[in-house]
Amino acid sequence: MNDTLPPCPECSSVFTYQLDALLTCPECGHEWSPEVQADASAEVRDSVGNVLADGDTVTVIKDLKVKGSSSVLKVGTKVRGIRLVAGDHDIDCKIPKFGQMSLKSQFVKKVVE
Repeated sequence: MNDTLPPCPECSSVFTYQLDALLTCPECGHEWSPEVQADASAEVRDSVGNVLADGDTVTVIKDLKVKGSSSVLKVGTKVRGIRLVAGDHDIDCKIPKFGQMSLKSQFVKKVVE
């Protein structure tokens, strides 16, 4: 439970520990190099592997239930001006008729304009 070690990139567990030159997660068993972790956290990729950046335009690739509402975010909804953040839901955006929302990058595809 060392505060200086990063969480596991696979399961986000904070109970990581260092074993020789690798960091290890006791919950999922994932092992990774600390140098690779710094580079991997900088990139956020969409569902097909395109690298996303702040200000990109994306489309939703499947119908998504909106938590706390009976509404559904339909497939093909275009979202402009995304902002990347750290965490499980790694995209913050403003969706017309829905307002401010957080999305997971695995449910969007980058639009090439």
